[in-house]
Amino acid sequence: MSETKKRVRVRIEGLVQGVFYRASTRRQAAVLGVYGTVRNLPDGAVEAVMEGDAGAVDRLLDWCHVGPAGADVTAVRAVDEPYRGEFTDFRVIG
Repeated sequence: MSETKKRVRVRIEGLVQGVFYRASTRRQAAVLGVYGTVRNLPDGAVEAVMEGDAGAVDRLLDWCHVGPAGADVTAVRAVDEPYRGEFTDFRVIG
C-alpha cells in the first residue's frame, strides 16, 4: 500500500537568506524524495512548496525549523494545500 501524498506551502522566517538555506533545502529534499520549489521572498523570508509522501514532507518540514548551519529560524508557518503532483524535482526558483 502506498503512502498518502501531501503538499504544503511553507514560510520560513528569521536569518534564512544568505546562509545557503535554499540550496540546503534542495539537498535535503533530494535525500527525502520530496519535490517542489524554494525561493527567497522580498521581505527576507523563504517560501517553499513541498510535495511527496506525507512522511517525507513532514520530515522536510521538521528540518525547516532548524535549517542549515548559520540559519536562525524564528518562525515556520505551514499551510496544507491539495496535492497536485506537479513537480518532478526540487528547484531553487528565486
